[in-house]
Amino acid sequence: MAAKWIEALTGSLEQKKQYRQYKARIEALPEPYGTVAKATDRYLMVAGGIVDGDVMVTMLTDLADLWERAAADGTPVRDIVGDDPAEFAETFARAYNGKVWLDKERTRLNKAVDDAARKEK
Repeated sequence: MAAKWIEALTGSLEQKKQYRQYKARIEALPEPYGTVAKATDRYLMVAGGIVDGDVMVTMLTDLADLWERAAADGTPVRDIVGDDPAEFAETFARAYNGKVWLDKERTRLNKAVDDAARKEK
């Protein structure tokens, strides 16, 4: 009972656990994979905009899998991210259909315009 109450205030405890596991996996990567994975993580947190916790955890777990596999295979980081790392990160995030923070603002803008247009009549 208390766990449900706490989760209502703070979010899913399981998602937090999975996120901590993801961060530990990224920290454990050898160089240069760790540096690039951390930079990609930071970019996704700022630009990815996903607000659905389940989608975010899935995306980040897949990102850790990608970097671990690249490190195990010795794949050069540029072979993973290409010439435009930001485009790589944005394309990676787009593959995960989750609600993004901008959706709320789009809805707010559309409502404001609709309300203003109704007042014109």
